Formats: sequence, C-alpha cells, structure tokens
Amino acid sequence: MRVLIVEDEHRLAQAIAAGLTADGFTVDTAPDGAEGLWKATEQAYDVIVLDIMLPKVNGYDVVKRLRAEQLWTPVLMLTAKDGEYDEADALDLGADDYLTKPFSYVVLLAHLRALIRRGAPARPVILSAGDLVLDPATRRCARGEQEISLTPREFALLEFLLRRHDQVVSKSDMLANVWDEFYEGDPNIVEVYIGYLRKKIDAPFGRASIQTVRGVGYRLLSDGG
Repeated sequence: MRVLIVEDEHRLAQAIAAGLTADGFTVDTAPDGAEGLWKATEQAYDVIVLDIMLPKVNGYDVVKRLRAEQLWTPVLMLTAKDGEYDEADALDLGADDYLTKPFSYVVLLAHLRALIRRGAPARPVILSAGDLVLDPATRRCARGEQEISLTPREFALLEFLLRRHDQVVSKSDMLANVWDEFYEGDPNIVEVYIGYLRKKIDAPFGRASIQTVRGVGYRLLSDGG
C-alpha cells in the first residue's frame, strides 16, 4: 500500500512515515501543499494524509484541486484546529476523513486502514435518479430546474444513497461511510438525516424516493420516486 504524507511539521511527518513503513506501507512525504499536489497528481496512491495548515498551498485547496481533476484517492485531513466548521469544510471540499492533532498513531493507522478498505471507486461526474440530480464536483443538487440547498452531511448521505440506488443500505453502512467507522454517537442520527433529506428532496415535489426497509435500512429508488 502506497501512502503520501503532506505535512510541514518535519518531525511529525517522519514519525508517521517511520511507523507506516514499519507496518509495511510504502511512504512518500511532501513538506508543502504545492509539492504534495504535484506528487498526488503524478503518482498513484492508496491514501493521502493531508495537513490543512500548509505552506504555499493549504490542504483545503489541495483536496479541492484533486477532486476538480477527478482524482478520487481517499484523503485523511490532519489539523491542529478543532471544530465542527473546520471538519465540515474539509468534508465538503472532498476529504474522506478527518483527524485532529494531537492523535495517537494507533488511531491514525485504524483510520487509514478503514479508508483503504473502502478504496476509491470510479465516481461518475453527475449522479441522478429520475429528475433528482447531484453533482459532487460543484456540490449542486436539484429536482428538475429547482435547486435544493443541502448541508455537507445531507449532501454526503444523499451521494452515498445515489451511488447505491435501488440497493438496500443498512444503518451501520451509512454510519461507517457518511459519518465514520468510529462514530460513537446516537445511531438514530441516521433516521434524523433521512428525515431532513425527505423534507428537502421529496416532500416539496410530491415524491417518495427514499424507502424504509423495516429492520434492514433504506433504499433510494433509481426513478427518483
């Protein structure tokens, strides 16, 4: 497994690299966002560890440019910041996971392994179900000509369901992929956000695109309801 670490704190980058190398990973490092962006576009990686506060090009811009170029390598964002808005910004721009410094190496490794297990499947530019359209690149959602405003979490949940349209998706799968594999909050948060989505993408249009499969999970219909 090949990992790129983009981190300007030299000692931290070297410590992570040494640990991952000892665990059998092939590791490259970059001390700033410009070099990290260049390496990420020139080499194939299984996962990228990306700091937010970087010289030359910050981590937000790096992940934004990667996604704009249709490069879907899983990205774990690292930052000394702590707050839901920083996390929301990172996820909204296309990051796959988020870890706040300081962190333990064991937790970092677990996050990386989870991202690698998920992989980076090819993603179509625009997702749709009937007249329901979602564009991950521009973060746009619409029903026909009607624009729909979604929060980052609502957008991520709808994207997850659209990529698996007509499939029954379990609550645990949604928690692991839309929140994270280590989420320890109330699992009923899934029902709450399904409700939010229904109020935005279905109710105003007289549709019922998201079906509840009792005892199993949810299904988004490919015809858009």
